[in-house]
Formats: sequence, C-alpha cells, structure tokens
Amino acid sequence: MTSIVTVTRGPSPLILSMPHPGTGLPSEVDAALNERGRLVEDTDWHMREVYAFAERFQPTIVEAKLSRFVIDLNRDPSGVSLYPGQATTELVPTTTFDGAPIWTVLPDAAEIERRRAVYFQPYHEALTAEIDRVKAAHGYAVLWDCHSIKSVIPRLFPGTLPTLNLGTNSGASCAPAIEAAAAAAMAAQPLTHVVNGRFKGGWITRHYGRPAEHVHALQMEKALSAYLATEAAPWTFDAAIAATLQSSLSAIIAAALDAAAQHERSRS
Repeated sequence: MTSIVTVTRGPSPLILSMPHPGTGLPSEVDAALNERGRLVEDTDWHMREVYAFAERFQPTIVEAKLSRFVIDLNRDPSGVSLYPGQATTELVPTTTFDGAPIWTVLPDAAEIERRRAVYFQPYHEALTAEIDRVKAAHGYAVLWDCHSIKSVIPRLFPGTLPTLNLGTNSGASCAPAIEAAAAAAMAAQPLTHVVNGRFKGGWITRHYGRPAEHVHALQMEKALSAYLATEAAPWTFDAAIAATLQSSLSAIIAAALDAAAQHERSRS
C-alpha cells in the first residue's frame, strides 16, 4: 500500500492531495512503456518540497507514489472527459501532454480496469478516509489539490499559462466566500494568476468538493517555471526561484482556511 500512496496525518482541517508527484512504475507497466514514456515527464515535480511551507498549517497529506502514466488519479474513473471538446489526457494516458506516444503496447480495456482496481482505488480510499476523519474532528474539511504543469503546451492551451491557476469547478466545489478569499489573496501576490481558467479543477476537486456536506475543495495548478531551474529534465527544484511561489501559496491557503472557518461557524 505504501508503494501506491502515503498518508501523513495532521490535526488541522486542511488536507493536501498530491495525486501526480509519483514516478514509480510497476514492472508490468514499465515493460509496456516506450523510451519516452519511461521519462514520466508529465510528473508534478517536487510537490513535497514546494509545499514544505505548509507545515505551519499542520495539514494531512495524501501523496501518490506511482506515475500518472500508470493511471491518472485525477481523471473520472468512468473515462468521461473532464474537458469535452478540449485536448486532454485519459484515465490511462496514451500520450504525453505534448501528444507524444508513450506505449509500445497500448493498455486495453481489461488492463485499464485492472489498474483502476489495483492502483486507482487505494489512493481514493485513503483520501476518502482522511476527509471523513478530518470532518469528524472539525465538522468540515478543506481539500487543496496540488498540481503543476509546464507553462507552454500548445496542444493544451495557447500562449503561456499563468503561474497560479485556481480551480473550483466554476464555484461548485467550495463555498463562495472561500473562493473569494483565495482569489483575493492570489490577486495580491506578484504572480500571474487566473480563477477557473483553462484548469477548473480535475476529478478530485469535482468529486470531493461538496460544500453542502462541509467539504470545500480547491485545485491549484502551478507553472513549473515558478520553482524549477528549467522545465525540462532533470527537473531540478530551485529554492531561490520557488521562494516567491511558496510565500504566495502560503498566503492563499491561509486566506482560504480563515474563510472556511468563518463560513462553517456561520452555519453552526
């Protein structure tokens, strides 16, 4: 189980979901990938390092250990596209974000179903259990889904992506006051930003974000250029570059948590 997902429990209402930092490849998956696929280049690199500042919030962290090329934990398990009519990658990706093939042997329907049971379910069982635990302790949970991506991917979006991309499923995944507080804090930072732009929140945000049931979910997609020395191999974390990003994220999360606490108190 620890080779699929690790859970670090904290006492606060904040849960950090990290579905894409893993680079692990089970042997049967590795054998089916081509040379490009084995680079696992669409990884959300260094999420633990980026969010090291979040220790001040005492969060629970649910972190995937396997590559998204095994199965994408932030896609609808039914296979339905999150962004109909737009380029994206599948539950089990067939290409990189850039559109390059990654398999010598494409996974068939039976293999995808096997991966859903063996690799997808454990992460979501762990995340569900932590949401339930945090809700039982505090009466509510704030789920912050942590992502990163290259800032230029013509296949997925035009031009250069803003550094900070906050997604709330167009306002459906958290209380309006929480989105407003996070957006205001983000606008006060020295980084380009957008709310519900190209990335409105993946399956995790959409599935678990149920404000009526006291679970508030927000996705933050960050440009890799905000914390890597370069957006290419070896994808080296650069602490000096990352400092502004980390300070900004800290302020945004703090604002979201304060707003969530106020919102939940007003409902009690």
